[in-house]
Amino acid sequence: MSKLSVDLKKIISHSKEYGYIFPSSEIYDGLSACYDYGPFGVELKRNIKDYWWRSMVKSRLDVVGLDSSIFMHPGIWKASGHVDAFNDPLIDNKDSKKRYRADQLIESYIEKLNSKIEKEVKKAHKRFGDKFDKDQFLQTSVRAQDYLNTITKTTKLMNQYLIEEDYGSLKKLIEEIGIVCPVSGTKNWTDIRKFNLMFSTKIGSVADQATDLYLRPETAQGIFVNFLNVQKTARMKVPFGIAQIGKAFRNEIIARQFIFRMREFEQMEMQFFVRPGEEMKWFDYWKKERIKWHKKIGFSENVLKFHDHENLAHYANAATDIEFKYPFGFKELEGIHSRTDFDLRSHEKHTNKKLQYFDSELGESYTPYVIETSIGLDRMFLAVLCQSYTEELVKENTRIVLKIPPILAPIKVAILPLLKKDNLPEKSKDIYNKLNNFFSCYYEEKDSIGKRYRRQDALGTPFCVTVDHETLDNNSVTLRNRDTMDQVRISIDDLIIQLNNKLSF
Repeated sequence: MSKLSVDLKKIISHSKEYGYIFPSSEIYDGLSACYDYGPFGVELKRNIKDYWWRSMVKSRLDVVGLDSSIFMHPGIWKASGHVDAFNDPLIDNKDSKKRYRADQLIESYIEKLNSKIEKEVKKAHKRFGDKFDKDQFLQTSVRAQDYLNTITKTTKLMNQYLIEEDYGSLKKLIEEIGIVCPVSGTKNWTDIRKFNLMFSTKIGSVADQATDLYLRPETAQGIFVNFLNVQKTARMKVPFGIAQIGKAFRNEIIARQFIFRMREFEQMEMQFFVRPGEEMKWFDYWKKERIKWHKKIGFSENVLKFHDHENLAHYANAATDIEFKYPFGFKELEGIHSRTDFDLRSHEKHTNKKLQYFDSELGESYTPYVIETSIGLDRMFLAVLCQSYTEELVKENTRIVLKIPPILAPIKVAILPLLKKDNLPEKSKDIYNKLNNFFSCYYEEKDSIGKRYRRQDALGTPFCVTVDHETLDNNSVTLRNRDTMDQVRISIDDLIIQLNNKLSF
């Protein structure tokens, strides 16, 4: 049994065929960068949210929850810097008429250089075998050193030009390193210009008296403006956190790569308030906690890495991303930022209302510093699919299976009567009713048992319970494991205990 390589197109196709994700408004030819979660997708999404909430809030004494409004006072976005600074540098190709983010074009170029380095490493490893020393090779290989020096120089210049908003030099850099349009293959670029990502709307019943509003581009500001409300009512002491799951909206011009970058998405965020001067200690703490969480879910070492920011946001004094290796390369899955006291102080300034905390241990009031952990729910969903999607050769046939961690799987147990007669469906439904009180279950009786096994494999169901004639004789069933395909005979009375042991971490 061997695993075959997969690509994003296969995952997209599988997601639609098995009811995970549909293109939004498909019968109207769709709407770009918008997607609907199907019957099994919505369950996986809910399970990811529930597991994050249990880990971040329910299992901790120092974090509480919040659900703030999507509509907020427009002054909030002025104070947060989004009105003035929430912009993307965009560039158009004159031949293809396609629009791109300038920094993403350069990052794709850098990713290609990294891929070339990996190819050189693989060739050398194959040549030298077990004696191969990767670090020594990278230091001595002229070609690898050229690639590494180009990456370092290009990254440094890109970050410098972005910080200074020197878009003329940024365009010149794109031209000098020879980036071509992926569609036209030409280097015929326009000048780079800024584009604000917030969606604007209006609130009010009379058109000429309506107030201009924005759809929130992040959920964090709802936490900051409620800092004192939560602190006082929940009687929390610094350090403590406020967690929230909610929708956010960004008018992404370059929305691509399936659900990785959408205009409407969900965030799972936690803002952790700490004493000034202790922020780096907590920044390091949350880096370790969050990478541990991803590994516990089942992500392997080789698909996760930290990427420290050189170009910091206006509110941060430290930032890193946990990146996941998607089919299109390592990309941000979760951000961990030390936001300083920027947000609370800015809202104080714009409202003339204090957002300070009195620390009884120190006997003084101060504006807390904030450590943020922010994970895109949709990106997490895609990461789970990418990690789980497997094509295996089984006796010269291809088996497609979603090896979703059991605790996240949309269906935990499928109950399958061997035949649609001889009282087997009735017995199967009795077992379904018994198990469904404890687990998310699925009942199916159409097609041969082999085809039903393959369908449940493709849906990601960890266990199948098969009811046959022996069940009617001795009250036992066959329990099949999705990942190993092993089958064991088990008493119905022992099913709940056995499954409960297997369906939890």
